[in-house]
Amino acid sequence: MLSPNTANRRLLQWRPLHCVMIALALIAPLVLTTWLGGTEALQRVRHFPLDLLALMLAMAFACWNINAARLRLMLGGRAGRIGQRGALGIELASKFALCATPGGSGGPVALLLLLAKRGLPPAKGTAVFLIDQGCDLLFFLAMLSGLVLVSLITDTQWPHQSLVQWALAGLALMAALVSLVMRYLPNLLRTKRLTTPWPNRYRRRWLTRRLLRCRHALKITLSLPRITLLAMLLLTTLHWLMRYSLLYLAVLGVGGQANWMWTFLTQMLAMAASQLSFLPGGAGAAEVSVGSLLLPLMGSEQAAAAVLVWRLVSYHLYLAAGAPLFIVYGYRLLSRHTEQ
Repeated sequence: MLSPNTANRRLLQWRPLHCVMIALALIAPLVLTTWLGGTEALQRVRHFPLDLLALMLAMAFACWNINAARLRLMLGGRAGRIGQRGALGIELASKFALCATPGGSGGPVALLLLLAKRGLPPAKGTAVFLIDQGCDLLFFLAMLSGLVLVSLITDTQWPHQSLVQWALAGLALMAALVSLVMRYLPNLLRTKRLTTPWPNRYRRRWLTRRLLRCRHALKITLSLPRITLLAMLLLTTLHWLMRYSLLYLAVLGVGGQANWMWTFLTQMLAMAASQLSFLPGGAGAAEVSVGSLLLPLMGSEQAAAAVLVWRLVSYHLYLAAGAPLFIVYGYRLLSRHTEQ
């Protein structure tokens, strides 16, 4: 957890290296598309159906608003009165920070900072972020379980089916680990092996207090009315079903044929592989992993064109929409920090 001042410094200190990494992330899909599919892939992108592209853009806009509505439910009025427009601004600005930093490290920092600006303490803001991640984790765990079951009882003819089982096992292990840590956090903090390496007693007490506050705030968030929690899960499901249908539409637009469930799995596996990339948004790793999983089902030029359209709508559009809001919020925070 970060204090507001620390978050201010980390969020606002953009160095030339960050700009170079963002530039590389922006051109990576185009370079990889040209390398994989050649000029024919670019021709397929140029002739992509405009009505299908308009549908993809509308779905992306709907996903932004769904996430904004989910944020309002998670806050439950604890950050003051916040309308759909204000929540949408926080959503786009924080997602820009997530997409513009390696591993998405800037996303949580931006979210905590923007919520702290509205009077929500960092510990409670962290709890909101954890609930958001928890809803996503539950959704993907349920979807992977269902898709693995489908692959076992039906003749799906998917390539790389073993990757699905490994992905399910890794996700289940991560979910169990996080749950155990939060459940037994007080006991873990009392363990001597965890407390003795800290040379500074004040820092140990500060960290312990922060973690316990986060756990308490997490319990408060989970104690929301069941109808609210159910609405959050429904919004999470709707968001990911729409967002992960973008690749399927991109495949159809370039003349390819693929099963919707396989394109869904492809994006989940690509999301995991993108964590290995040092570039923002998992650039490079995401394109290569999706392209390689699509190649057994279509030609290289079709796969490359589909990947480029998919990344333009699911990644670059987030950067274009969130950058102005991020700059405005950052300027306001920087002005306030300078005055203080």
